Amino acid sequence: MMLARSGFMSFVRCAHPGAASVGAQRQKHTLPDLPYDYNALEPIISTEIMQLHHSKHHATYVNNLNVAEEKLKEAQAKNCVSTIISLQPAVKFNGGGHINHTIFWQNLSPTGGCPSKELEETIKRDFGSLENMKAQLSALSVGVQGSGWGWLGYNKQTKRLQLAACANQDPLEATTGLVPLFGIDVWEHAYYLQYKNVRPDYVKAIFDIVNWKDVSDRFAKASC
Repeated sequence: MMLARSGFMSFVRCAHPGAASVGAQRQKHTLPDLPYDYNALEPIISTEIMQLHHSKHHATYVNNLNVAEEKLKEAQAKNCVSTIISLQPAVKFNGGGHINHTIFWQNLSPTGGCPSKELEETIKRDFGSLENMKAQLSALSVGVQGSGWGWLGYNKQTKRLQLAACANQDPLEATTGLVPLFGIDVWEHAYYLQYKNVRPDYVKAIFDIVNWKDVSDRFAKASC
């Protein structure tokens, strides 16, 4: 079995519906449309940030992932193991960026909402209260050194909710085994134009635009 069909590459292709299909003819990854307008998350996230974040940063991850996969395909055809290995970091970084942002856009909504009854009860069981979970996830996200993500995930083995921080664009499930439910992007490009260097203000504000229906749906699927 070739390296591209195992490990992280399999995860990239299974992680979201826009991923390339497995087969003789590889389809390119594409930038997903936002489920709302660029200005829909104002004033929490500015229109300018959303435009740059989606059409520039996420698009770059998609483009670079396609380039890395094409090079990987060529290296496999030549059975060049050293090149195959050398391309894995680019696949992981750009593939992770694509996966993380695809989840992130869906995790947000201008209408907000509330967790489902099942999710809220599980949050209370595992964290004491919704406010406690928010406080812990906020502290975790603010404390990420450099660039990365704070995540609320689901541990299928323990059947419990769990928080985790991931560096750079490391995808949660591929690196920790946790199913991602809600992620907070704490790369500076996600907030700096609006919040400057005050990451805590951005993290606090983002809870006002959480798409709890999406998070609840992810939880229901992960815990079934």
